[in-house]
Amino acid sequence: MPDLEDGESTEMKGSGAKPYVLKNTGGVYSCSCPAWRNQSTAIERRTCKHLRKLRGDAAEETRIGGALPQKPVKEKGEGEEGPPLLLAESWDNALDLSGWWMSEKLDGVRAWWDGKQFISRQGNLYHAPDWFVEGLPDTTLDGELWLDRKKFQRTVSIVRRQDKTDHWKEIRFRVFDAPALKDPFEKRLQALADLFAGSKLAYASALEHIRCTSVDHLKEELARVEALGGEGLMLREPGSAYHAGRSSSLLKVKTFHDAEATVTGHQEGLGKHKGRLGALLVKLADGTQFAVGTGFSDKERGNPPPVGSTITFRYQELTEAGVPRFPSYVGIRHEEPPAPSKRASKPKSEPVVVTITPEGADAMKKYYEFVEGTSSKFWEITHSGSDVTTRWGRLGTDGQSKTKTFKDEAAAKKEADKLIAEKTGKGYVEK
Repeated sequence: MPDLEDGESTEMKGSGAKPYVLKNTGGVYSCSCPAWRNQSTAIERRTCKHLRKLRGDAAEETRIGGALPQKPVKEKGEGEEGPPLLLAESWDNALDLSGWWMSEKLDGVRAWWDGKQFISRQGNLYHAPDWFVEGLPDTTLDGELWLDRKKFQRTVSIVRRQDKTDHWKEIRFRVFDAPALKDPFEKRLQALADLFAGSKLAYASALEHIRCTSVDHLKEELARVEALGGEGLMLREPGSAYHAGRSSSLLKVKTFHDAEATVTGHQEGLGKHKGRLGALLVKLADGTQFAVGTGFSDKERGNPPPVGSTITFRYQELTEAGVPRFPSYVGIRHEEPPAPSKRASKPKSEPVVVTITPEGADAMKKYYEFVEGTSSKFWEITHSGSDVTTRWGRLGTDGQSKTKTFKDEAAAKKEADKLIAEKTGKGYVEK
């Protein structure tokens, strides 16, 4: 039967007009068909009818059956799989990141060094050769097993092998944090610099971090990294601690896009923005409608762009439904608004004006929903006196709830306003 040498690819006719691409990358066979891509198992253990047709059933069964499944490694004293990693959130395009620590977002494999071995985010063991880990400290390190930009699949094909081959000589362990230290981030960075200064570690090094001075500096660095083939940037909050779970102290930043939209209404603000603009209700030329709630100065909130005007906004990516994610106001265009496309929905005769804060209410309760692709979630907030209660979960369920008590009603209201702004900025819509 025919086979593919390392690095080779071939095409095979499928059910559609476009043929599927079959590849061999470092011994990992892949196919662009949905059956291969949608499997939940590790990529080196996947197969499909196209690979079987190319290589034969016997060869594929030998390849898949011969590799032992990796067993999850659990942290001592923990009831969950995987190490307690700090996980990133996406930047909302509005938070001032001046003074934050900036580094390249590596397109490698996240790895936790527990002092003896490498563990994946899911708790799987990476079988690195002894010579690769020689000299690494007996304390925890958080980093990335990385080969080069745009070499993710090759990286995966090497680190997931269990035979500890010389292919690991292509890999480097780029370290960006020392979780065991309880110091602020700057001191942890210095500890890493001291650890690797003058060391003879051939395969490990500290990842470079630089101070972000402004949004322009951020955009320049992002453009430089992406021009080299990099994914984007990671930003760390100055003075922040390391703790497990997703945190706003670690933000990922990717390409910015600018676009234009027509203003269809004004949404009243909350908290410090009460009595002035909270968000602009806008519409794209194709009829897609959404809200832009960040990027405004106090002056612009007091005198917002009028209904019917055209604005420029910045966003990071589009959702599957075509809605800009994390939209942020840039400025008003003093030109005629773009003509709606044939697909655009017919606008209402009157602009939509939404009032959020009920007057004279002793307690505030609001309910929001977020539906995008396969994600269907709700979020509810109740502010009463000095208490703020949030409830969240999947649509159709009771979800879970949490109540926090603040020192006074003003502090509670400030927190409620902040949470609402965060949720609406992420695309949650009030119902």
